[in-house]
Amino acid sequence: MNRFCLLAPRWRNSLAVVAVSAMFVGAVAMTVAKDAETPPAKKKLTGEQLYAINCARCHAERYPTEATKAEWKTLMTHMRVRANLPAKQSKEILKYLQENCGTNP
Repeated sequence: MNRFCLLAPRWRNSLAVVAVSAMFVGAVAMTVAKDAETPPAKKKLTGEQLYAINCARCHAERYPTEATKAEWKTLMTHMRVRANLPAKQSKEILKYLQENCGTNP
């Protein structure tokens, strides 16, 4: 018996292990790629959170009770342009301020 006959079974077993390992790594890579392709779900920020994030960038935060509903509408129109806020965020902030201002007009 020569030495090549003794190595053949070991080589075949090693090849089988490598093939199975490659399939496993490929499956994991495909799963990771699939997860990377799906964007994370965006959580919707409340008007209060948007107000704290955006308005505190330039000045001290104001209390919602410092102005009336009409005044907040005028202020938000001005600040939307100044702060370059998207319409949805501006509406959420205005809604928060008007709901918590404490006055009806």
